[in-house]
Amino acid sequence: MENTHYQNLTRTFARLSHFSHLSAIASWDMFAMMPPAGSAARGAALAEIGVLQHQILTDKQVGQWLTAAEQENLNDVERANLREMQRHYQQAVLLPESLVEAKSLAGSKCEHAWRTQRPNNDWEGFSANLKEVVKLSREEARLRAEAKGGSRYDALLDIFEPDMTSARLDVLFADLKSWLPSLLEKVTDKQASASLIAPTGPFPVETQRELGLDAMRLLGFDFDAGRLDVSAHPFCGGVPEDVRITTRYDEQELFSALFGVVHETGHARYEQNLPREWLGQPVALARSTAIHESQSLFFEMQLGRSEAFLTRLLPQIVSRFGNQPAFEAQNYIAWNQRVKPGYIRVDADEVSYPAHIVLRYEIERALIDGDIEVEDIPALWDEKMQAWLGLSTKGNYRNGCMQDIHWTDGGFGYFPSYTLGAMYAAQLFHAARRALPTLDDDISRGDFGALFDWLRQNIWQHGSRFSTSALITNATGEDLNPRYFRQHLEARYL
Repeated sequence: MENTHYQNLTRTFARLSHFSHLSAIASWDMFAMMPPAGSAARGAALAEIGVLQHQILTDKQVGQWLTAAEQENLNDVERANLREMQRHYQQAVLLPESLVEAKSLAGSKCEHAWRTQRPNNDWEGFSANLKEVVKLSREEARLRAEAKGGSRYDALLDIFEPDMTSARLDVLFADLKSWLPSLLEKVTDKQASASLIAPTGPFPVETQRELGLDAMRLLGFDFDAGRLDVSAHPFCGGVPEDVRITTRYDEQELFSALFGVVHETGHARYEQNLPREWLGQPVALARSTAIHESQSLFFEMQLGRSEAFLTRLLPQIVSRFGNQPAFEAQNYIAWNQRVKPGYIRVDADEVSYPAHIVLRYEIERALIDGDIEVEDIPALWDEKMQAWLGLSTKGNYRNGCMQDIHWTDGGFGYFPSYTLGAMYAAQLFHAARRALPTLDDDISRGDFGALFDWLRQNIWQHGSRFSTSALITNATGEDLNPRYFRQHLEARYL
């Protein structure tokens, strides 16, 4: 049989993909539907699947097949698939089974408790669980760093963003720090004189849900391969054939849930358009978390907050909630392009958003590298929030260091993806506009066909075939260049 070793690997990874499928749906259910008493049992079940996958992936025979397959006659896509298989194998083989299981159990416990601890502002209870997650994450980082070289934090960053390092992030974020604070000040000064009318609620949850479904339909979401639900923290989960997105509703606030849905629809469209002929193989997975975030921010910020898209969505809003002064076109657009530094990252405007990310990046890196401990987080958080956004979170853990879900399951190294994603999104939109001269008119008419075809051709259909750098260079003509992000913010807000 031709390429026997490679064929053995594809069967093994297809099997792993089936377990990932089950795990993804069980995780979605845990966040969206599961009754509270199911938490411990679900955590144990997910840990069991994690251990089983780890056993399959780290089997000695897989290592032997990977070495032997290097010598086989593979085409370009198969070579890329083999490269991704090796990456998954190398990441897994470094970790003992006991650590994989302990980390999964600690993460489930921490996340489940967080759901009640956050509303109760219970930092003491939360930090006790977080310490265990941090301890296990540091152990993982140590093992990865020893094998790979580089810092412990970089070893975790590499899981989410292959080939990215904190040294490169420091350069990108230093550039951001050199101009973002003054831009933020200029924009808030410019907007201070505008007297805007706030939308007046209540906005019933069921009607908000219908509006979210309107937006998903407009943006081409495939409802035969996915659904919309509610969770404590919005997310996109599931698998390409069955994508689950969630949002959260507030009857006094209309746009937070809506743009949460638009954001998650960007993630979902990417998943739904990954290369079907390679599904079940690592090469068919999304390239990286920053590329994933580039798609959600492309939808939410580049497209969703644009004047053309907001104008297109307005008739649906009026038909669902009736007319009111806040929905007068100029007021409504200005309201949705407000820049107002606030406590909550997921509700932040796109100008102040990077401040939330740099803050988290600096704290989590220090935490994993052992420069600070869990008890140092609240004071550091408060200090950085005051420096960046002029807001104090002293004693306000709920809206400060307890607001996110990522650290509960040991997702250290994820946060930089959001601002990298915003930079990629701006660069991609700039390239799309260059390729599609009638883009703004198309958006105003609600015709997104050419735009989505461009994304499909340049990003979606490639999965993990190319490195992040090659993917972006092929799509835009150059590697990541943060100047497009700055240009976009200045053009929209100044």
